[in-house]
Amino acid sequence: MKKIIACLLCSAAVLSAAAQGNGKGEIAKTGLNFGPLPAVGYSSDLGWHYGALTDIFWYGDGSVYPDYMWKANVEASWYSKGNSVYHAFFDSKYLIPGIRVSADLTYLGNKTTSFYGFNGAASYYNKEWDKITDGRGFYLMRRDVFRIELTAQGKIGQSNWGWVAGTAYNHYRTGAAENKDITDDTSLYNIYVQTGVIPEQEKNGGRHLEFKAGVVYDTRDHENNPSRGSNLELFVYGSPDFLNGDRADKNYKNHYLKMAVHYKQFFTLVQDRLVFGGHLAYQGLLAGKAPFYTLQTIQPINRKNIITDGLGSTNTIRGTVANRLQGESYAWANFELRWSFARFRMWNQNFILATNPFFDMGMVVRPYHLDEMKQFHNINSALVSSLYTGENEKLHMGAGAGLHIIMNQNFNINFELGKCLDKNDGEGLGINIGLNYIF
Repeated sequence: MKKIIACLLCSAAVLSAAAQGNGKGEIAKTGLNFGPLPAVGYSSDLGWHYGALTDIFWYGDGSVYPDYMWKANVEASWYSKGNSVYHAFFDSKYLIPGIRVSADLTYLGNKTTSFYGFNGAASYYNKEWDKITDGRGFYLMRRDVFRIELTAQGKIGQSNWGWVAGTAYNHYRTGAAENKDITDDTSLYNIYVQTGVIPEQEKNGGRHLEFKAGVVYDTRDHENNPSRGSNLELFVYGSPDFLNGDRADKNYKNHYLKMAVHYKQFFTLVQDRLVFGGHLAYQGLLAGKAPFYTLQTIQPINRKNIITDGLGSTNTIRGTVANRLQGESYAWANFELRWSFARFRMWNQNFILATNPFFDMGMVVRPYHLDEMKQFHNINSALVSSLYTGENEKLHMGAGAGLHIIMNQNFNINFELGKCLDKNDGEGLGINIGLNYIF
């Protein structure tokens, strides 16, 4: 850990020193701008990240800079704990006049994804079980996701308001974790299936065609690295369950309708240097019955990150273990101070070095299958009866800081360290090396 922190500090010092002789003015980028990079990173939840990615930006004649005419992203990478990422993304405000279109094609192979149970504080967390020991990976399960997503946005008149509509196909494959070191099938996932907390009809996953529609409000000066303005996204999304006819119980249906609200606010505290950013969010069930394997999916309008699962870990409550909180509805908030301490030009590119001390919090506000969990106390097993704590849900919090290397306002490499404030949400530092601000 000390070596990682030392490397980050040295990198910041070297780049900051290089900035002194390069000036602060930005050049407007034109034409193609891209860079194939090794996908080298680290997550305390997923392990070391390796592979290849490329971000491709087309700036045209530069008249819209720091906006881009279109962006494409392609990645093929793997994590040392057995997970894989295959991803392609496209986004443009100018391909169709007056309409912003974005498309996503992604496969996430998660043979050992984290699963800590439902309803936050009601689920017991034991640090000693949070690793593969004596052939047992108690908090691990399999959750593969294949998604195809298409979203369109447009303006409402000449105002800052707009509309959004989209559709997505999601195929979830769930089951017991698959790892050569796991020889004992005792896991929280298997216990939930055996006791009915996870319905038998849902244990292997399912396929869903989702539709979404809503409104957006945006006054930010720049989407990917804003210094002022606000952004509101309010939309509903849902799925009629007509793709899972191969279930043994053909009368079992998972029709559902959910609502998502994201509000982001940015204030410039010191011109060109210090920005306060805040994000308030809610996602919850309005009607129907959502399957368990969709609970941790955070639904955005435009994906800033490939993996958006939560609550917990790198994209929601930093410092907590991944997917620590799962329920039918939840709320969370993120607050950051973003200090751009160096601006310079290098290799004909515009660079910013920034740090972002942050504070995150969130909680489940509507539980999932809580009555089924309460029955654990009636089961004659010391292990099973301990899995329901009987505690009421509470705020889960994390804090930390990061270093960001931002190129041309759009390409952002981050190094973030977070610490949760309750040992029942994880111990030690949560580490993530990845891309972009989380909001």
